[in-house]
Order: sequence, then C-alpha cells, then structure tokens
Amino acid sequence: MTASDRIPTLEDVLDAARRIAGHARRTPVLTSRSLDVLAGARLFFKCENLQRVGAFKFRGACNAVQSLDPITAAAGVVTQSSGNHGAAVALACRERGIPATVVVPRSAPAVKLAAIRAFGARIVPCEVAQADRNRVTAEVLAGQGGSLVHPYNDGRVIAGQGTATLELLDEVPDLDVLVTPVSGGGLLSGTCIAGHGVRPSLRIYGAEPAGAADAHDSLAAGERITGRAAETICDGLRAELGTLTFPVLREHLDDILCVDDVETVAAMRLLWERLKMIVEPSAAITLACVMKHPGLFANARIGLVLSGGNVDLDSLPWQLSAVPS
Repeated sequence: MTASDRIPTLEDVLDAARRIAGHARRTPVLTSRSLDVLAGARLFFKCENLQRVGAFKFRGACNAVQSLDPITAAAGVVTQSSGNHGAAVALACRERGIPATVVVPRSAPAVKLAAIRAFGARIVPCEVAQADRNRVTAEVLAGQGGSLVHPYNDGRVIAGQGTATLELLDEVPDLDVLVTPVSGGGLLSGTCIAGHGVRPSLRIYGAEPAGAADAHDSLAAGERITGRAAETICDGLRAELGTLTFPVLREHLDDILCVDDVETVAAMRLLWERLKMIVEPSAAITLACVMKHPGLFANARIGLVLSGGNVDLDSLPWQLSAVPS
C-alpha cells in the first residue's frame, strides 16, 4: 500500500510539515473582538486565504508532488479540481519542473481557471457531476500517463492539509473546538488527524452547504452517499466524500453542521467588513455555522479555517443576482 492510498497518521502530517517547509507559507491566525461578541465565543481564524494560490490546497498538493520520486515525477501529474486544488497542483509542478494536467468542471469560476493557466497547467474541461470528473480524469491518465494527485482521496494530500491545524494549535494550543469546511473531506480529515493527534479533547465539526449535504447525510446513514447534484454558491464544496476520508470523519468528527447559502454569504460579508479578509463562500461557511449554533459554541475557544480567498470580484455574491434563490 502506497502513501497515496492509505489513511495518514500524525507522523505523516509531521513529515508533510517538514517536506513543504520553504514552499508553503505559515499563514497568520487573526482575531476580531466584534466577531467574538456576535458569536458569543472566542474566534481564532486560520487565514489559509493568504496561502500560496489563495487556498489551503497548496499544502496537500505540494506534499504530494514533492513526495514523487524523480522518475515518476518526470511523467507529470494529473488531477481534477473545481479550481483551487488545480492551481495548487499546477504551481507545485511548476516549482518542480514537471508537467501538470487539470480536469476542470465547466462551472469553475473564471478567477480559478485563470490561476491554473497562469501556473502553466493544461486544462481539460468536464461536466460538473462527480462521475463525469472521474471519467474524464481516467481518460486523461490512460491517454497520456502520469501520476494522479486526487484533490482529497489521497493520503499525501490529506497529510499536507493537516499541517494547517499543526500550525494553528502551535499558535493557539488551548482551543476547545475546530471548525473546518467539508467537501471531499481532505482538509477536514487532515484537521481530525492532526487535531486529535495533538489535542485529543478537541471537538471537531465540519461545515457544509445545505445544498450539498452529502457528507452530513453519509455520516448519518453510516455509508457514503454519492451521485447527488450539488446546488450551492460554495463552488469548492461540491465534491463527495472519498473512500479514505469517510472512515476518518466517521471516527473523529463530532458532527457536520449545515447552513444555507444566504447564511454563508452573510458570514462572508462579515469577514470582509470586520476581519478585513477577502474570503470566498467556501471559507466563510465556518463562521456561518458558528453563528447559526450559538448554544453549541457558547464561550468556547474556536479555531476556524478560512480555506480560501479566490473570489470573482466582478460578481460578488451579496449582489442579489449572484445568490441562488
């Protein structure tokens, strides 16, 4: 069993931290007294919107690409992504001097497509459904070869994403709670492995759009739910749990909390106004969940991962026409 197809351990996360040092940024942890008052808790925001490529995704992509042996790396990397992971893989491959191909849903925001192209990757379009993403990715791999770096169902990627939690707990060691967005579960799985590896008493929650609640429903049902159509403004949270991420979340997670897009956009605007942070809806959903459940988080010290900040500034979501009804 290789590092890509097994669930990583805390030691794997620690190894990833050493491997990506000098490539990934150590992002800041910010606070806001006014947001603390609104939430009735102490909030500590891990600003992965300030990570390279504007999202936490660079951590996992960099760890995976840097893990490849020279002969394997020379054949290039293939991935699928709605944008942030694709840009992260493209940049990681550019830094290593190897080719990258990214299978991208046609619905991906223009700002994310531009970033993938700017880092030198080849883009192959596909439809939005996960089945189509998988089909096109398999076709690309069969046609040109290379190594697959899956956006979340890859142990190397999960370990890399967990390094954000290592940094957060190093800076704020006495947290009570962690809240992280969930899509395919790579970030949340890494959060669980690192968080409970360092601080077993932590409560850990996933934040998910009500219009793409397959992770919530999968954990409730005790089995992965696949094949649903996602309807949410959170373009980075439309994937479904993977075979590696599902068992990690089932073992470690306290719960997955769902909010609608209107609540997420309101939280996004608050973060722009109060924290002065440009974040995308997929990142703001953590604050939206905390604000929606004041009784669950009252007086707690909460770490929230702001997962990314790649926003189309020509179509801000608090414009009425940009928010799905």
